[in-house]
Amino acid sequence: MKDSLTIVLSGEAGQGLQTIEEFLVEALSKEYYVFTSKEVMSRVRGGNNTVEIRVSNAPIYALRYTIDYLFLLNKNSFYRLPKRLTKDTVVFGEENFVTSEDKEKYNLNLETFELTKLAKEAGNRLFANTILFGYIAGMLKLSRHIGHELIEKRFEHRGEKMVLANQEAYDMGFELGTNYHMPKTIEKPESVPSYKIIDGNTALGIGALAGGVNYIASYPMSPGTTVLMYLANKGEEFGVLAEQAEDEIAALNMVIGAWYAGARGLATTSGGGFALMTEAVSLAGITENPAVVHVAQRPGPATGLPTRTEQGDLNLVVYAGHGEFPRIVLAPGKLEDGIHLAQRAFWLADKYQVPVFILSDQFWLESMGQMEPFEVDDRYLESFVVKTEKDYKRYDWTNTISPRGIPGYGEGFVKADSDEHDESGQITEDFDVRVKMHEKRLAKRELLLEDYQQAELVGPADYKQLVVGWGSTYGVLKEYIETTDQKDVAYLYVKQPFPLPLSMKSYFDQAENVVVVESNATGQFTNILKLELDVKVDHRILKYNGEPFNIEEINERVSEVLR
Repeated sequence: MKDSLTIVLSGEAGQGLQTIEEFLVEALSKEYYVFTSKEVMSRVRGGNNTVEIRVSNAPIYALRYTIDYLFLLNKNSFYRLPKRLTKDTVVFGEENFVTSEDKEKYNLNLETFELTKLAKEAGNRLFANTILFGYIAGMLKLSRHIGHELIEKRFEHRGEKMVLANQEAYDMGFELGTNYHMPKTIEKPESVPSYKIIDGNTALGIGALAGGVNYIASYPMSPGTTVLMYLANKGEEFGVLAEQAEDEIAALNMVIGAWYAGARGLATTSGGGFALMTEAVSLAGITENPAVVHVAQRPGPATGLPTRTEQGDLNLVVYAGHGEFPRIVLAPGKLEDGIHLAQRAFWLADKYQVPVFILSDQFWLESMGQMEPFEVDDRYLESFVVKTEKDYKRYDWTNTISPRGIPGYGEGFVKADSDEHDESGQITEDFDVRVKMHEKRLAKRELLLEDYQQAELVGPADYKQLVVGWGSTYGVLKEYIETTDQKDVAYLYVKQPFPLPLSMKSYFDQAENVVVVESNATGQFTNILKLELDVKVDHRILKYNGEPFNIEEINERVSEVLR
């Protein structure tokens, strides 16, 4: 495990945890490496939410389970956290935030921190979060001026008086934090590159814009709604039309219609919403109409745990829709891949005229980390739309990928229908035409595999043992490989879990022991490896309680099954 500190803030919905997180991440990223994520109850107000901020002197992309410094913000903020405490954990909070029974039972190292009183002294209870920001910045010996700059940026629209008042509250906390002697510290790195601070939702939004999205239709469903909000806010600047549909069925049909008319459309949803879209997925299949759908996974069945995380919808997107037709599933696991893969999704959908799914989960979407700036590749803006002639045949079977025209561009008539059809798009019940048209669609699979998004190998090329993961397990597995003493183990990060090319089997042929790590109960990707490549997996490491994998449990569970 990398040298790091774990700071957890525990309060309730509406108490401003997200604001503190954003301030701290921006400030910390100037002088440390940082990674944060949230644990949120399904409440608009109240309940108990936490923010974990992990600080290190080396790049990190995952969470620790154990807490070094815990800040309690109300009386209901302790009860879910005792399992994560150690004998060295320092708990900060007001005296009555923890019962005397809990103090004795857990032998708490409690540091009295009268945040409400301090806020009143600063002039307003609303300054509590600013004081806490200053206190933690002081503890970690951050440069004071960084906090001042961030506060000015955040509050300048509210006038100089508000800026100065918040800066004074920050200074009050900063002085107190500077004077606190931390029992556990880490050395500051000599320097930290100038990283971009970003979360998964924002990465997907940027990637969609870079892929040419100009239409989004969705029905709000957490945790995918933020992508809709992000693109709606970029509407004027980038020419994106955002539509809040009446339901998920309408949303995907609108997206299919947008592509038919020449736009690049996106629908974002979660598993329960996507379940309603499956008939429209089949419509895209038979009409050979491009579509891009982002599915933000959370634990099911039904509403399940609507604000927690799981990788339980891989089977859903792989097999969604009645009938047989090709599709592509992409699953980013690091922030830059959120941009790359979202951008690529639109290009693949346009090129191969198939539905493309971007599969993420709550943990990846709502975690914040550092990313090196890079230039996006303009080649993914390439359009495959053709200008039609008078005798245009939408489903011309001379080529597996028929030329795709759009209404009004050229002289041809662009027919599309949900029934089986001939080359021109005319409905048919001819059995021979059915077979020929069906085989033409299915033959795309081999062609689209030519553009397979290659997996990434982390660790030694001469490995004997292979740990495999897809999507959000990237960070925790990468850290395991970077810190383990075992030298014959590597990690295969799969960015496109479906379909898989036969060439990928070479990774597994080299390994004497294959371990697949997934956040679901049945090993969905493990089963796809068997079906697609006939790969024998020796061990499955699964988790499905709604929490992401953490460093400690990966160290323990992977080490148990390595030879």
